[in-house]
Amino acid sequence: MTRTILPADPVERALTFTTLAGSMANGVFYGVSALYFTRVIGLSAASVGVGLTIAGAAGVVASYAGGRLSDLVGADRVLRWASVAQALALLAYVAAAGWSSFVAIACAAVGFRSLQGSAKSALLARWFTGPDRVAVRARLRVVMNVSIGLGTLAAGLALLVDTRAAYQAAMVVVGLLALLSVLPVLGLRERVPGLAEAIGVRTPGTPAAVRGRSPFRDPTYLSVSALNAVIAMQFGMQSVGVPLWIAGHTDAPAVMISVLLVLNTVLVASLQVRAARGTDDVLVAGRTVRRAGGALAVGCLLYGAAGSLGALAAVLVLLVAEVVATLGEIWAEAGAWGLAFELADPASVGAYQGVSQMGYAIAGMLAPLVVTATAIDHGLLGWAALGCVFTVAGIAVAAIARHASARALSSPAAISACRSTQ
Repeated sequence: MTRTILPADPVERALTFTTLAGSMANGVFYGVSALYFTRVIGLSAASVGVGLTIAGAAGVVASYAGGRLSDLVGADRVLRWASVAQALALLAYVAAAGWSSFVAIACAAVGFRSLQGSAKSALLARWFTGPDRVAVRARLRVVMNVSIGLGTLAAGLALLVDTRAAYQAAMVVVGLLALLSVLPVLGLRERVPGLAEAIGVRTPGTPAAVRGRSPFRDPTYLSVSALNAVIAMQFGMQSVGVPLWIAGHTDAPAVMISVLLVLNTVLVASLQVRAARGTDDVLVAGRTVRRAGGALAVGCLLYGAAGSLGALAAVLVLLVAEVVATLGEIWAEAGAWGLAFELADPASVGAYQGVSQMGYAIAGMLAPLVVTATAIDHGLLGWAALGCVFTVAGIAVAAIARHASARALSSPAAISACRSTQ
């Protein structure tokens, strides 16, 4: 755990602290945003949904832009300035006075958050290599999950007071925490020897970097990113589908929503780093995603079954479902990271990470609609259909990864390397 919170590598340490502060800001935001938008700004739930969908579309575009900009000017600079801009956008919510201003601010906040995500992935891909990439990414996810949980608990203070001033104060705290997340990455390339060269920054007297392949001309990477985006809709299942299902379609008490969230956080913190081991191998990563698809399918069936049980039985089945689905989540992320890093062209790794993050943005935008249209509207049958989607996507990812691994092993470079070791 010490290595997770206080890593020795200076880049990982900076990313850890910026993730900690930024995720706490997100946790507070998630806790108060719905009531802030409806009670303070005065919007209807439907208008909030439309506005956030528009903002999600902005996030999709910004995801690729963040990766591409990271290749051009350096991932550390994109991360720094996107973090500042997002913090200012979050603070601007305090001044939102209607739907138009809300949408404009939401587009900025979501867009700059997407820029951050792509820049962070590009920085990871350029500074770290092999197993270290997925290991660091796993440790950062543990920090993120725990910090979001702490932020959500802190948001409870505003919910307890339940006044306009309390929600506005909470939003100011969100912006200030987001600004605090900028400090660890200030002057990073100056503080860390070799970072500028690693992230592709051209220095005087050095030749221009070789232009890499466009990810949009790489069918393998596009296919894997699209399929992983399908599996990433499981985050919408957890944040939207499961709470709606528990509250409106089971006899389990509503407090189970919070219980399952805590259980998810504990499992991710305990198991994510271990699950990521070995996924720097494309073949292993594909198998891990396939296993994730199966686990998510079983979790879906268990969630659906809870709807026809009594209160006590529903609680027990929901707990088992959460454990199984969280294992699927952990495996899905571990495998997806390995594929996103290892299948990317090293010469344009930022653009590749931008495409990968774009998949997550699309999943986040579509997941609430897909989950409600299947599981919530059609009960157990809908949950089964959602599980089938996860299963098929996982099997397809494994097949593509197997093909990509075989192709890489049969390449002239790989054959030459094997002969040189004989």
